[in-house]
Formats: sequence, C-alpha cells, structure tokens
Amino acid sequence: MAAGVLIGSGVFFLAAFFLYGKILRRVFSIDDKNPVPAQRMYDGIDFVPTRPVVVLGHHFSSIAGAGPIVGPIVAALAFGWAPALLWILLGAVFVGGVHDFGSLIASVRYRARSIPELCRTYISERSFRMFLVFIWLALVYVIVVFLDLTAKTFTKDAGVALSSFLILALAVLFGIGLMRAKVPFGLATGLALVGLAAAVGLGNSSSVVASVAGVLPLEKIYPFFGGTHGFWRIALLVYCLFASVLPVWLVLQPRDFLSSFLLYASLIGGVAGLLAGGGSISMSYPAFLGWTSTMTAAPGLLFPVLFITVACGACSGFHCVVASGTTSKQVEKESDTIRVGYGAMLLEGFLAVLSLLAAVTLGKAALTSAGQIRNPIAVYGDGMAVFLSKLGMSPELGRHLALLALSTFLLTTLDTCTRLARFVFEEFFAMDRAKKSTRWIATLASVIPPAIIVFLPFRDAAGKLIPAWKAIWPVFGATNQLLAALALLAVATWLRRTGRNFWIAALPMAFMTTMTLWALILIIRQYGAMSLLGGVGILLVLLAVLLVVEAFRAFGLGELDEAAVLAREGTVSFNPEGGRAC
Repeated sequence: MAAGVLIGSGVFFLAAFFLYGKILRRVFSIDDKNPVPAQRMYDGIDFVPTRPVVVLGHHFSSIAGAGPIVGPIVAALAFGWAPALLWILLGAVFVGGVHDFGSLIASVRYRARSIPELCRTYISERSFRMFLVFIWLALVYVIVVFLDLTAKTFTKDAGVALSSFLILALAVLFGIGLMRAKVPFGLATGLALVGLAAAVGLGNSSSVVASVAGVLPLEKIYPFFGGTHGFWRIALLVYCLFASVLPVWLVLQPRDFLSSFLLYASLIGGVAGLLAGGGSISMSYPAFLGWTSTMTAAPGLLFPVLFITVACGACSGFHCVVASGTTSKQVEKESDTIRVGYGAMLLEGFLAVLSLLAAVTLGKAALTSAGQIRNPIAVYGDGMAVFLSKLGMSPELGRHLALLALSTFLLTTLDTCTRLARFVFEEFFAMDRAKKSTRWIATLASVIPPAIIVFLPFRDAAGKLIPAWKAIWPVFGATNQLLAALALLAVATWLRRTGRNFWIAALPMAFMTTMTLWALILIIRQYGAMSLLGGVGILLVLLAVLLVVEAFRAFGLGELDEAAVLAREGTVSFNPEGGRAC
C-alpha cells in the first residue's frame, strides 16, 4: 500500500504541474518578452541571471529545509497518516503552489521587490509597513526552529556535521571556479559532484570523524557554551551572520545547487527503495487516530492544528519571502517562474509524502515514547534507512545520507532566512544597501533575537523541559501559514486591481486565514497573553486583522493599468496579453 500511495501522489503532482500550471500561466499572463530584474539590475551580488536548473536548486534547497519532513511526520503521528496525506496533496497543488508561484511572478514583474512592496502599490502604504513587521517576526521563528534542529542533528551525529562543512567548503570553491576562474559549468559540476560523494563518504567513516575530532580541540571548547548543543547553536549563528553578507555566487548559489543533488539523491533513493520493497513495506501506523491530539508538538483539534503542523509540506509563508527575496533576483525569464515557483512546491509536496511514509511504515512503537513524538529527524533517518536498505545499502550509510541531506537543507534555510531578514530590516528602515555597514547592522539585528530565544527554557503542560523547536513549532506553524495567507491576500488584490481572475488566490487565502487565526487564538489561550509566545501571538493576530481590513478597502477601489504602473515603477515594457496564448 505504501508504494501505491507514493506512485499515486507522484502522478497527481505531475498532472497538476501541466494542467493547473497551464491555468496559472494564463491567469498571470506569463511572457518571456517581459524584462526580468536579473538582467536589468545586475550587480554581481544579489542580482545575477542564472540557469533555471541552478535557480531551482537554490529555491528548492531554501524552501525545503526541515519543514516538509518534520511537519508531515508530526501531523501523521498526532492524527494519523490519512488526514496529513490528504492535506499535503490538495494543499501543495491548490494553495501552496499558487502562493509560491504568485509571489515569485509578482516579484519578478515588479523589479524583484518584496510582497510588502506589492501591498504598497495595490493596497496602501500602511499595509506595506505592517507586512514587513509580520515577515520579520516570522523569519525570527524560522531561524529559531531550524537552528535548534540543526544543532541537535550535529550534536547527535558528528559525521553529519563534518560532511556538511566539507560540502560548504566545496561549494565556495565551486562558486569561485565559475565566477572567477571561468571554469566551464559542466566541468565544474562534474568535479563538484565527485567532491560531494567524497564528503559523504568521509562523514560516514567513523575513523575519519574520530581523526578530525582528535585534531580539533572541540571537547575542550564545548563546556564554554553549555555543552555540545550550545556550541553548535553559536557556531551556526556565526555562520549565518557571515553567509548573509557574502555575495550570492560565493556561498548561497553554489551551496544550494550542490545541496540539491543530495536531496535529489535521497529522494530518488528513498522512492526506489520503497518501490523495490513492495509488499514488504507496509503502512503499520493507523490511518486515523481521532479528532484531537495531546502531543506537545501538535496539541488540540484536527481543525485547525493539522493545517499549521504540516506547514511547508503543503503551504508555507516562508516561501514567499524566498521567492521575492532571492529567487526573483536570479531567474532569467518569466517562464522560469512556473518551473521554479510552482514546480518546486509540488516537488516539496512529494518529499513530504515520502517523509510521511518513512515514518508510518516504522510502526507505532518505534515512533512515540511515553505518548510523545520522538525527534522527527531521527524518525526520518530510521525510515529512510529501511527504504535504502532495500537497494543493498547498509542501514548506517542510509541513515547518514538521509540525515546529511536534511541537515544540509536546514543550513540552506538558515542562511537564506538570515539574508531575507536582513532585506526586510533594510527595507523597513529605508537603509542604504550600497553601504557594507548596512548589511552587517541589519544582519546583526536579525540574528540577535533568535540567539536569545533559542537559549530560553521552554516547558510543556506538565512543567517538563522540552526542546526549543518542539515548544515553538505550533507558533512557528501558525505564523508561517498566516504569512502565506497574507501573501495570497496581496496577490489576490493585485489580480483584482489589474482585472484578472483573483479567485484563484482569494479562495485559498480565505481558508488559510481562517485556520491560522483560529490556531493562533488557541495558542494565546494555551500560553497566556503575558508569555513570550502568547504576546507575540497577539501582535501577529492584530497585524493580520489590520492587513485584511486594508486589503478589503483596496478591493473596493478601481482597476489599475498594470503596464502604466510598471512603467512608473521603472519597468521598461510589459505585455499584458502575452501569456494568454500559452
């Protein structure tokens, strides 16, 4: 049955890409004759025209992270695999995919400006500033959750940490080779893939890991940071600080591109192993557990908790920040937005299905402890090890490959998120981006809050200390999904005011707004208005309500000539009918 679910999901996503993707192209008037920011605003740092395969690798690496793995696993274990699977399929196609593509093409059309800038043009100046605050707070939550998960992974498996930093060094060499040494792309990629395989092998060798540990005096350093976990938290924050201010071609692009091969390999290997296992791999976990969950990471009613728990596997507001923050500055032509924006979300949905199956095929006893969910990353590694073992791979190597792919994508999300938070901070205070000091100040301002929050003690309802990611995941999920709803609101308003079919974005927006506001209200009641999480929840609800009010006012205004607006914004030409022939 597990193999059948995977095949059926793949067919569903593939059909959606061609059929629903064609509708999206027509509604948004996609035309490759329209100018794109990467060509017109090239600066060699953020605006760099890039091959579609590389942009897809960057975008997919940045949006994937732990979201499509942790969220589906937690949701499936809390409510059963059937509700989680259904929401992944429908959500990725009709909600998340529309959100990601709509955000990307809107940014590309408007000189790679952010979704808040779209609000400023089509809603109001006030909505622009409120949206920036909302995004920055959401990014802080993303950094906290993924920082804690990455540090936990490195703490448990030093080999994964070693492979991750070897791949980072390899990526820097790859970027320098392409941009400075002018090494042909095919040759550079081939050499980098050989190095990638070597990095995986070295990290999986216990003798190599032990030798590196003997050379580096980390054991003497750990106590100064409160232990291994604390050390990796600080080390990762420092990495994010530097990665945020360096040129995209040096770290962001090459690292994401090479990292995508790891995820593709893990994804293809997992699929092949699951199919090869056939009837020997069954879905032993219950399809439906009930309408209420008592698990810490997903407490409460299925409606609305399911929709904030699955998160990135079906829809994620973080994606709109990536799309309009870094990806829109790299696409070579408008048609790439369908492949990158909509295609990457469907691919992420497929990854979410595979992650869900990796968990529910292990059996209930291997997934929970004392009624609570085990670390979802460990669960994912165990499940993928079973799948890969069907291809003759040892369980140790299979687990290492799965955890390495996941931790690598956690890193990509972390540094991309930090860079995006920098962009938002700079935009809100109208800082001069040409100054190097601006990049450092904005990055520090975006890194310090997560550095404080991740070290705070969090407790469950019984007063027991729990990991930061587990306490924050429900709030992160609600914030993230509400950000997606607000981005869909901005896209729907843009479509409405330019005379297009706005319902394609308005209907998923209405659903996500209802679910996430409901969830945030429950979270505020759970933690109390005076707590950190409850207080931020109140602020987010107020911002969201005010943005919705502003948008409904804009809906009543007259239509705007998009070509005239774009000319005023600095875009030299635009063909509003170009995409209609697609």
